[in-house]
Order: sequence, then structure tokens, then C-alpha cells
Amino acid sequence: MAGRHPDKTGFVYLDRAYSFAQVDARVDQVAVGLAAAGVRKGDRVAMLMGNSMTTIEAYFALSRLGAIAVPVNLRFVAPEVAFILADCGATTLLVDQAYAAVAAQARASVPDVARCLVVGPDPGEAGPASLLWDEVVAPSGGPALAPDVANDDPAMIMYTSGTTGRPKGAVLTHYSLAMSAMSAMIEQHLSDSDEVWYLNLPLFHISGVAGIYPYMFVGGTSIIAPLGAFDAKTAIDDLERYQITAACFVGPQWQAIVDLPGVEQRSYALRRVIWGTSPAIVPLLEAVRRAFPRAAIYNTFGQTEMSPVTCMLGAEDFDARKGSVGKPVINVEARIVDDDMHDVTPGEVGEIVYRGPSVMKEYWNLPEATAEAFAGGWFHSGDLCRQDDDGFIYVVDRKKDVVISGGENIYSAEVEAVIVRHPKVRDVAVIGVADPKWGETPWAIIVPKDAADPPSEGELVEHCRREMASFKKPSAFVILEGDLPRNAMGKVTKPALRAQYGGGIAR
Repeated sequence: MAGRHPDKTGFVYLDRAYSFAQVDARVDQVAVGLAAAGVRKGDRVAMLMGNSMTTIEAYFALSRLGAIAVPVNLRFVAPEVAFILADCGATTLLVDQAYAAVAAQARASVPDVARCLVVGPDPGEAGPASLLWDEVVAPSGGPALAPDVANDDPAMIMYTSGTTGRPKGAVLTHYSLAMSAMSAMIEQHLSDSDEVWYLNLPLFHISGVAGIYPYMFVGGTSIIAPLGAFDAKTAIDDLERYQITAACFVGPQWQAIVDLPGVEQRSYALRRVIWGTSPAIVPLLEAVRRAFPRAAIYNTFGQTEMSPVTCMLGAEDFDARKGSVGKPVINVEARIVDDDMHDVTPGEVGEIVYRGPSVMKEYWNLPEATAEAFAGGWFHSGDLCRQDDDGFIYVVDRKKDVVISGGENIYSAEVEAVIVRHPKVRDVAVIGVADPKWGETPWAIIVPKDAADPPSEGELVEHCRREMASFKKPSAFVILEGDLPRNAMGKVTKPALRAQYGGGIAR
């Protein structure tokens, strides 16, 4: 972009605009500094960093060097950070000052991390021999190194959320990320340099970093929102102030936005409203459309290992296919199969498997897990789906979230979709709990719309009886006083709920 649109604003952070030429020069400078500090092609460089221009520069500089970025979830505690440092064999850790103390604790148990660069005034807080980022990447006057970086070389190792067992490092290549970006450009009809992307998702997550590329490739601008507690008013102020053309928020954030008084009366330039990272909640999406009537709604679906988008429902199909994630995007082949890799018939539930250039290369240092994931030559997603006669795909559940009660498969996402339509329910998660009679039984953990007037058990039971088969009805309803536990991308962390309620409660 620096060659095609050198003076065009590529990024805005904390009200400062950065042209593509400025970013390109800065990335060269950072790459030279990192190389001088000892970072080499193929090195794994862990990043404990928030959303900022420094993080953007670090990502691109590492790619320019042929080093491998390893983003680390900022919510992780020291032992979790240490696990990733050791697992990927990180030689270098880049860390924002706010997370320096966590870095120091993690480094104490992983002595092989050769260097630590701190973005902030006090490198010593990150442990012995830490260096100041600004000094390492200070202007040197020399040209950037130009290693021979191949398309199939790893660009990053993105660790999965680790909802079962230890996280696994998905190795994403330069080619897989580029092809995923191209797919998004085509599916969203991106072509103009006047596009403005709202980068509010965390850059340590695949949806955050990969979300930049489609808009950057057309010469658009990315507005970088700092991480922190989400504030809906700040978000809509930004949408109006910067005349954002496309934005993606997670479900609870969209809910907070549409609940704001007068939200529909602001002056927006939104062309695309993007829903992703969790199953669609149709009533909420309809509220979003009422708030932003001129924006096309896109429902996206995917996962880290696919760089990340696999399916998309375009705005033209929103009304006719509510609840669907659409069809596979260009460059992604998908099948819905049974346990023997036979295609299931339309309407039947099976696992969706993928093939195409955006799929990950492997799980880092896990050959057996990689072989299992690619059994039969297709990547096994772990997502259970069904497909209608016209090829539209509907997500039913994650394999690990299926509740098997008395021999019947109960898909938690299906039950959740019913319960959330109750007028007194704001949010819900369904989990399986051990049961002496049925082996397992579904429980619904509910966040009411009004804490002072929660739905009664009788109201919920009657609602479920009207809307679903009796065997699917939860045997217990738990009303929460707060919110459901969620990870950084808004997905409910069901292991936390199972840990809390798996032993049973009084009914």
C-alpha cells in the first residue's frame, strides 16, 4: 500500500493519523532494530501486547524479517503465559508495560527466552536483562534486512482458546492469511480506498489481526480502538466521528449498543455490520438492523485454524435464512460428514470439515494432533452443522458441547436459540450436568433482561414446551445475577460453567 497509496491514511490511533508511507518506513525501522537485537528468520517472538500502533508495527516487522509472531492472550496469568513461551520455544518476548509483571513471573520459569523488550518506561519490571523497546528500535540509518520469506513460511502461531486441555498452537502461513483476506474482500464486495474499518477486536486474537488485512489491501483506513472495558457510547461516538464503514462487535457489545437511547438517530456511514465469533442471536440481529437500517448485515463463521473465516451469510439472504451462517466463502471447500467421513444428507447433523488455501499448516510440535485434525485429507473443525437443500449451513453445536441424555443428542446451541427468544431472557448458556438417571441432563444458565423481574421456572418450562421436544427441555434453570463468563472474543467459557455447576445444585 505504501507504493500505491503512500499519502493515504492507513491507520488512526489515539487521534493520530499514520499514512501508509509512514507505517512502511516505521516497519523497516522496527525490523532493523529487532534484527540488531538478535531476532532471526524462523524465531518465535511472543507478543503480550494490546491494541496500538506499536503492535501493528511489530506484526509487520516480524513478517518482514520472516520471524513468527506468537500473540498471547492478555487475560492469561503467568503460568499460562509461561506455557506458551515454552511450548513455542520463544526466543523473544515483546510486552506492554501494563503486563510487565506477568511477563517477569512467566520468564522466571522459562529461562530460554533470550530477550524481552518492554514498550514503556520501566523495562526492569519485566525481569532481568529486559530492554526498552524505544531504544532497540531507534533509528539506525541502515536498510531493513530482506530474508527470503516464502508464502508457505509460518507467519504466526495463534494459540487456540484451550477450552479443553492445553492450548494448541495453530501455525498460520503468510499465504493462508492472505487468501483468507482475499476471500473476505470478495464476499464483502470491498474495492474502494474510502473504506474505514473499526479495529476494536483484540489484536492477540485471529479475528482482530486478520480483520485488518481486507481493508488494508484495498487502501482503506483502520481505526484502532484501545482495549479496555467496553463502553457502548464510546463505540457509537467513534462510529459517527470517524465515519466508520464497517464494524464487527461481539454479541454482548451489539446488545449494549442497541440498548442505548437515541442510537438510531446518529449520523453513520456504516455499510457493513458484521456478526461473528459466536452463534447468531436473531432477535438481537434484527435490533441491530433497526438501529443501522442502511448497513448490510453479514453473519460470519470460522475458527483460528482457518485464518479464520469459513462461511458467510450475505445481507441479501439475511431475511430468508435467519440463523444460518451462509455458504462457504470462496477458496474454502466444506463438507458435512459423519464419523466415517461420509457426507450426510441435507437436514442431518454432522461435523463440518474444510479444505483450501486458508487452512492452517499444522499444530505446532503436535504431529499426532495434526494428523487427527486432518484425517481423511480434510480439516476437522469440531463444529456440528446441518445444511439445507439450497446449501445454506446452520451451526448446531460444538462436538464437545453436545449433551447426551438418555441416549438422545441434545444440541446446546439449539436449546439456547429457543430460550433466548423468551422476552425476559437476555442471555443463556446450556451445559450438560451429570445425572444418575439419564447420565447427563441439560441445564440452562440464564441472564435476565431485568434483574428485578427474572423469568420464573414455570414461564421458562412453558416456553420450552411450546418451542421444542420435551426431551430437549432443560431440567434446571439457573438465574445469574451477573453476566455469563466469556473470553476476549465474547464466547461463553462453558468449562467455567461446568466447573461451577457440574456437581449439581438444589432443584
